[in-house]
Amino acid sequence: MGLADFFKFGKDGRKEKVETENATSHWIKCSHCNALMYYKEVSVQHNVCPKCNYHMKISLEERIAMMCDPNTLVEYDKNLYPVDPISFVDKKSYNIRVEEGAQKCGRPSSVLAGECSINGIKAQIVFFDFGFMGGSLGSVEGEKIIRAIKRAIMSKQGLVIISASGGARMQESTYSLMQMAKTSTALAQLSAAKLPFISVLTDPTMGGVSASFAFLGDIIIAEPGATIGFAGARVIKQTIGTDLPDGFQKAEFLLEHGLIDMIVPRKELKAKISSILKFLNNNAESTFVLHL
Repeated sequence: MGLADFFKFGKDGRKEKVETENATSHWIKCSHCNALMYYKEVSVQHNVCPKCNYHMKISLEERIAMMCDPNTLVEYDKNLYPVDPISFVDKKSYNIRVEEGAQKCGRPSSVLAGECSINGIKAQIVFFDFGFMGGSLGSVEGEKIIRAIKRAIMSKQGLVIISASGGARMQESTYSLMQMAKTSTALAQLSAAKLPFISVLTDPTMGGVSASFAFLGDIIIAEPGATIGFAGARVIKQTIGTDLPDGFQKAEFLLEHGLIDMIVPRKELKAKISSILKFLNNNAESTFVLHL
């Protein structure tokens, strides 16, 4: 934004200052290395800092554009809407929180599930949207994952789940916790059908999500620097009464200790997933076109 953009000319020819409160910022500051960068320099890197390789959070729309071939994503079950089984109220009622989340994100749940092509390989895919109640796992989210698994079995396709979640949704109490068992049981059926499940852990993947399906993948991939765990570091320290290793809930620590299979930079993620799907699923339908 140049200096002229801050002013406009009034009817009498004098310069008047333009309100810039809602103007788009063209500069981004990395929260890891504090480098100040032009926004286009960061966006072309899929919101990865070009100075220190820190993987910033990205929106669901950016994640879809990065992962799916253009115009191939078909969303299913988008009208499933959560109910309030225990009439939960904290500072707000659960119903109000769901309505606010729906207005903010354009959908009434933290999960988008559908079918897409990934570099020409058809697959069932599930995205978590951290913007909707912290990507929490509730009954609707669990049901969408179950239906995605069933579609994968019927279509003989692989399944990809990209997690970004704070864990089980407390507003649904035990109903939310039951989704951990429900999704794990369905994944056993996917395994029995000899179809691959690739679990992608992004920042953050915590709580009931990490304690269930997120760590049941045939291949478990994490983005660099992702925070992954069950409870927060402070809670764990207070529980066991001892100091914890530095970075023990980071992807790099988990890889070193054999809890995940690989760390893949964001720009390489699509190619890596498509190659794994093609390798593990002999039934994979491809839309590749051979040009002679």
